[in-house]
Amino acid sequence: MMEDISAIMQDDLILLALPLFLVAVLIEYIYSVRKSIGWYERHDFLGSMGVMVITALVDILPKMAGVAAMFVLYDISPLKGTFGRQWWSWLLLFLLDDFTYYWFHRANHEIRFMWAGHVNHHSSEYMNYGTALRQGVGERVYKYLFWLPLPLLGFEPAMVITVMSISLFYQFWIHTRAIGRLHPLIEFVFNTPSHHRVHHASNIRYLDCNHGGTLIIWDRLFGTFSEETDIEPVVYGLTKNIQTFNPIGIVLHEYRSMIADISSVSRWQDKLRYLALAPGWHHEGPDKRARTLRRQAGIELRPASR
Repeated sequence: MMEDISAIMQDDLILLALPLFLVAVLIEYIYSVRKSIGWYERHDFLGSMGVMVITALVDILPKMAGVAAMFVLYDISPLKGTFGRQWWSWLLLFLLDDFTYYWFHRANHEIRFMWAGHVNHHSSEYMNYGTALRQGVGERVYKYLFWLPLPLLGFEPAMVITVMSISLFYQFWIHTRAIGRLHPLIEFVFNTPSHHRVHHASNIRYLDCNHGGTLIIWDRLFGTFSEETDIEPVVYGLTKNIQTFNPIGIVLHEYRSMIADISSVSRWQDKLRYLALAPGWHHEGPDKRARTLRRQAGIELRPASR
């Protein structure tokens, strides 16, 4: 099993694609400079690169443990061998993986201790391919737990990791302002740069929406979809932006804030609420959770008129 785990770690598609990602960053940066459109800021970009390195280091042990658990669960699964590598098995696994990613990603936004591990991906006030590499660090510790049911369902661990990598590869390319809205059919089914710009917004209309990975249909089905509008440009970053480009500060700022909030209350119920409720809840108010802010503003999540 150790040889299988080692092979999967070495063949990670994201690591193999990293040079391509960096080339894309360079091309987008040159375009931004030549057009003087300010898509990049040097300190912000360096902060993103620092977070990328931390993420890669933190991810090693959780990924090894996650892959090992997948092999154990696959071996004991009563469905082992049910799914081979036929096209329909890959298609079914793709849908299950994307469904899993939607709920994992949504939980990262709606449970505060998970948000603390994901927020650094949203902490940049710029939308570019450098920001795509500013991945959530803390989320790496628990991420693979969400995918453990898939080998139990009879899918080989190597297939699961491959589909996870393909999803992340796809998601890199939607972190850009260079691509406008695509054909309506594509926009209806797939997560696109337009939909993902919404996801990185701090506007109340867009806050905590569009959690899909490759597909946007889950957001449409479960009420978290918001369309990018021409009348309200996206404002990138957090509702309260951090004032640091230090990678360590970027990674730890929400953990520090959460611990401070937990320490400020004596009731254990409130301490648990600070861990489990969505960001924006405060024991003394006001309630600044995304759903509350939208309700107060009279904003409904529905496709917008262009």
